[in-house]
Formats: sequence, structure tokens, C-alpha cells
Amino acid sequence: MNPPASNAHAERRGLCLVLSAAPGVGKTSVSRSILETEPELSLSISATTRQPRPGEVEGVHYYFHTPETFTAVAEAGGFIEHASFLGRHYGTPREPVERQLAAGRDVLFDIEWQGHRKLRAALPQDVVGIFLLPPSMAELERRLRNRAQDSDEEIARRVEAARDEIVHWNEFDHVLVNRDFDRTVAEVRAILHAARSHRTRQPRLPGFVAELLQR
Repeated sequence: MNPPASNAHAERRGLCLVLSAAPGVGKTSVSRSILETEPELSLSISATTRQPRPGEVEGVHYYFHTPETFTAVAEAGGFIEHASFLGRHYGTPREPVERQLAAGRDVLFDIEWQGHRKLRAALPQDVVGIFLLPPSMAELERRLRNRAQDSDEEIARRVEAARDEIVHWNEFDHVLVNRDFDRTVAEVRAILHAARSHRTRQPRLPGFVAELLQR
């Protein structure tokens, strides 16, 4: 990957695209598809205190911290935002995000509503939030069971947690019901493309328009 350009040469400022949903709704699959088709978009790698799942790699999927290490980084201001979910801590490392935004690159966040709220407070002009809803709670439970990763007790816990997550849908800019995967991916991409062309993301636009009118 080429090193990011300086902000002085960026055609636009990057944005933070937040994709949030209850576990099992499909945000991870949607995120992967978006990343495969959007070369100017990079995934923000979160730090967490939960244990790695099968196949997860340190520094690729998450930075796995002990609770003590996580607390130390948070107290030092190393996270833009951090929150707790199901008894585990999650946080967004500050430096890589700020560097990419200044270089005109977009950053994708797969975070919960608490993280979205804090990220928006920290970077109010840079966040575009999308919340995914399941078609029904029964379908959500079916998807969780099909993953075959959790016990019945954990699935019940996640379904209940999903209800607490879903009540925050109205804090987001856009809300999509994930009935059809391909359609949901297309809708997320459309939101991303529209956000990129917003006038506040294009620092060179006033100068371009002024020059245009002089011709």
C-alpha cells in the first residue's frame, strides 16, 4: 500500500463510515464486501479485551488486550472512543484514524452504538452512521444459531442484548433493514459515495469554483 498523502494535497478530507448493528444482523459480512469494492476505504482495527475467536489474527481483526493494558491505553488518551459491550471493552486507536482522514482516505468502523456516539462527539463533522436492523427477532436468532459459535445460553444473551442495541437506531444518519445481502451492500455503497461528494469534504472546492467563474 502506498503511504498516505499529506493533507495539503488531499482532494477531500476522509470520512468515518460507521456500520453498526446487533450481533448476527450481518454487519461483519457487509463490511467485508464493502472493503473489497472500495479501494479508498480502510477498516479501523479496534482494540478489545475479549478472547480471539477461531481464525482471528492479532492486528488484522482486533488488537487483543488484557483489561489492565486496555485501561492504561484509555487513560493515556490513546483511544478516540471506547465502550463496553457484554462485559468486554472495545476501543478505537486514535493515531491511525486521524492520519488517514487527513490523507483523504475513508475509515470503516464496525462498532456498537456507544462507540458511534463517542466517535461522533470526538469527530462531529467526519462521521456518517449506518444502523442495520434484522428483518425480525426470529430471523436474528436463526442467524446466530447458524454461526454455530455459541451455546444456547450465549445465544439467548445475545438476543436480549440485541434488543438493547436496537433501541438506539434513531441515533444514526441512515437505517437499513438487512433482508437481502446484496441490496444492503449496494445501499451502503450508495450512502458512502453520496457522503464523499458533500461540499464539506472537499477543501479545494471553493478555489475551484472561484477559478471556474473567472474563465
